[in-house]
Amino acid sequence: MRSTKFSYLAFLICLIYIGFCGFSSDKQVYPSLGIVSGLTQDSLAYASGFKVIGESVPKILSPALSDDQFNANLKKIKAAKCKVLSCNLFYPASLKIAGPEVDEAEVLTYTETVLSRAGKAGVKFIVLGSSGARSIPADYNIVKAKSDFVILAGKLARIAGKYKVTILLENLETTETNFITSLKLAAEIVREVDHPNFKLNADIFHMMREGESPNEIIEAGELIGFSEVAEKQSRTLPGVMGDDFKPYLRALHKINYKGFIFIEGSIKNAATEMPLAFKYLSAQIAEVYSEKKTD
Repeated sequence: MRSTKFSYLAFLICLIYIGFCGFSSDKQVYPSLGIVSGLTQDSLAYASGFKVIGESVPKILSPALSDDQFNANLKKIKAAKCKVLSCNLFYPASLKIAGPEVDEAEVLTYTETVLSRAGKAGVKFIVLGSSGARSIPADYNIVKAKSDFVILAGKLARIAGKYKVTILLENLETTETNFITSLKLAAEIVREVDHPNFKLNADIFHMMREGESPNEIIEAGELIGFSEVAEKQSRTLPGVMGDDFKPYLRALHKINYKGFIFIEGSIKNAATEMPLAFKYLSAQIAEVYSEKKTD
């Protein structure tokens, strides 16, 4: 009798375990939303639904900040309601990272300070847009520029790995720079660098401005470690103009992307636009990620 009861109990436990595992595997995981709003809008971002925000290197991590200033920033970061997950504006225009005027030693020294501070602050992602720093002379050899940049990026990636930070190469548009102006080109560089701490930031706003197909997201696949978005016409927050991001979100869904999607745009009325953006983009993500994937 005791053996029968034990077998029945074991059977029930197995059923519960199988049912739980089945439920867990079917549970849809959506990308997490963040917003580049800075610490000054931390409370509003949190009230709007965001749990992670983006800041900028000049404001919180720059070597131009004294140790006292940086330590004061650390206190603000620790006290914030949202986690400061990323920083943009990596390199100033005066510090060239591509073209004939690169001072590698200066770049590496600057990078070491920024990324060591990022590690201390818990900032996990540094977005490498830096349009001015990466612009090259109009008549410069683009093949050499790319080759040299890949070598430098590999060195940056190794510094990032030391501090457990990921550098995200951002595709920009031709109105901002003349070097790496598509997701396709950015993906080529990330692929050549081939380092886990140097990934691709799929900026959907820039893709739309350059008329780039969502298919480039699929082609890039696992190289993508981050994504950013804003509305096409005036870089407004999602929902202001009512842009449809679903074709690009479907591409992210197709590659099984479940990382972060950060909103980075111009804000006129934060109290209205930030909660609207969270709800609007959340709805599009939920709609797309609940769809069955197609080949």
